[in-house]
Amino acid sequence: MLTVKVLGSGCANCKKLEALARQAVEASGSPAEIIKVTQYEEIMKYPILSTPGLVINEKLVCSGRIPAPAEITAWLASARQEKL
Repeated sequence: MLTVKVLGSGCANCKKLEALARQAVEASGSPAEIIKVTQYEEIMKYPILSTPGLVINEKLVCSGRIPAPAEITAWLASARQEKL
């Protein structure tokens, strides 16, 4: 199972990224755990300069912007291939 983390304080962009990530996971048909990380200390464990951030299987794939749904889908597929 993949682990997807949305890093951010809970601002509008963070919520939008979480919604897009959930949609991408649902569309993929593969199970994934989605975790919202709002604690500053936890966010700073990743090489992130601005939020929102997206982490898949402990790899930061995006920060400081809202990626396109197709990008999220591609990152999820890539992470699944790495797990095989």
